[in-house]
Amino acid sequence: MDELRIQGRTLTAADLAHVRECLSGQPDWSRKRLSIHLAERWDWRNGRGQLKDMAARTMLLKLERHGLIELLAARSRNGNANRYSGSPPLAAPAGPPGGPLGEFEPLSFVPVCTAAQRRILAQALRQFHYLGLRQWVGETVGYLIYTQGQQLLALLLFGAAAWKVAARDQFIGWPPKLREQNLQFIANNCRFLILPWARVAGLASHLLARVARRLSADWQQLYQHPIYWLETFIEPARFGATCYRAANWFCLGLTTGRGKDDLTHRPNRSLKELWVQPLGRNFRQQLCRPGHE
Repeated sequence: MDELRIQGRTLTAADLAHVRECLSGQPDWSRKRLSIHLAERWDWRNGRGQLKDMAARTMLLKLERHGLIELLAARSRNGNANRYSGSPPLAAPAGPPGGPLGEFEPLSFVPVCTAAQRRILAQALRQFHYLGLRQWVGETVGYLIYTQGQQLLALLLFGAAAWKVAARDQFIGWPPKLREQNLQFIANNCRFLILPWARVAGLASHLLARVARRLSADWQQLYQHPIYWLETFIEPARFGATCYRAANWFCLGLTTGRGKDDLTHRPNRSLKELWVQPLGRNFRQQLCRPGHE
């Protein structure tokens, strides 16, 4: 192996050899300690200059999944998927919300910042979302949406974009080098949940339209860069994407069925529709601009 592209990073044979040396030569290191070491060695940082040790840890898991390394047994389980496993179940509020949207305005978009807010988001996803909860790596922005009476209606979660999507990359028209550089300006709507007790007509498309107007500014405040493009992946056998269409998103086609770090070049998951919403008319100019700050 000369080099390998995984977790958005090119690993050389020397890099992989160093990972193996650490695993064999430092048996007392935890996975966290190893991921911090690798992020420091490679100066792997986000836009705020913080070490991307969680990205390094996810990269290690993917290397193991592909049979390229063998990790030591995990010492603890602290990922998002079980960090809040003791949270009480969410229950439907008294007099569950139902009726025209106007009756519940103004709705509040509460950014997920505190531990208590993260517990609510985690419990809602684990309890009600068909994909459940997982550990996201990198930049993420989440929202809890409440009625004026402080009843939780829905949640939205945005994270890092898929590394490579043929339909998207062809539509934008950026070469691989620019994609690597500017992918940070794309956000993936990785979770969208309307709570089962929220029976409000037109709520889903209304929330998508509103979040599109504020997400870039919120991202800028947290990570010091804007967002120019939103995307999400829909299983057509399960959903019709009606709310995305109503919120002016459009479909660019089907995925290839291969994961973003696929090494076999064969389908290994279900095909999904790619739905996107550019933010602003000059999105292509912004995404294809070299040396973007």
